[in-house]
Amino acid sequence: MRLRRAIGGAAVPMVDPFLLLDDFKSDDPADYAAGFPTHPHRGVETVTYMIEGAMEHRDSVGNRGRLGPGAAQWMTAGRGILHSEMPEQERGLMWGLQLWVNLPAAHKMVRPRYQDIAPAAIPEIAREKARVRLVAGTAWGAEGPVRGIDVGPTMLDVAIERGGTLDVAIGAEDSAFVYVLDGALRVGPDRREVRERELAVLGAGEVCRLACDATVGRAMVVAARAIGEPVARRGPFVMNTEEELGRAYEDHRTGRLVEGG
Repeated sequence: MRLRRAIGGAAVPMVDPFLLLDDFKSDDPADYAAGFPTHPHRGVETVTYMIEGAMEHRDSVGNRGRLGPGAAQWMTAGRGILHSEMPEQERGLMWGLQLWVNLPAAHKMVRPRYQDIAPAAIPEIAREKARVRLVAGTAWGAEGPVRGIDVGPTMLDVAIERGGTLDVAIGAEDSAFVYVLDGALRVGPDRREVRERELAVLGAGEVCRLACDATVGRAMVVAARAIGEPVARRGPFVMNTEEELGRAYEDHRTGRLVEGG
């Protein structure tokens, strides 16, 4: 898949507990036809949020889900899982995000878990000159459908009209970022402009103010408690030590990675 990496590269290696944020957006089938064929994970959670187009998830635990526009999935790999995410279309725009969320050491070897979230299950909140889809967390008296995640995430899809502002509550101990999907937004007390496909990592504070001077501004606002543990990562595995990473690769090679292996 052709994609742009906002977190997980040299510029922003991670925003604890967020390890990776990929944005895949193209109307050229050559950019997305290969999809994400079957591959393993251990010690991490992967989150996919579809904006346009459709993909199908399958995994070694027997889960299967179709992700259309506005759908999300939250997969806890835990001790080990094999999964694929493949296009369900041959033409048209494919646009989505994939986020990796670290697991604390105490829960890296839990049983895998999959949450398949249909668009209709995601609350939509109307504010003055703003619209919010609440994928995870609580906001304005509503609660998102994602449940039971260690780091207590908040995940919002926010759209603001020209001249609008929106104050988003952020936990005082949370790490948080804003990733602009469309248009531009002004972020924080200094009203710094963040444009399409740009990332703003937020500093400490309990409120993030977003404002729109453009025709429209749309962004993902994501926050969660930092874990603060050592991170050893290579390929699809995220552990705490190099020794644990080596064991993950050996378990995958010998078929012991997944349950029943």
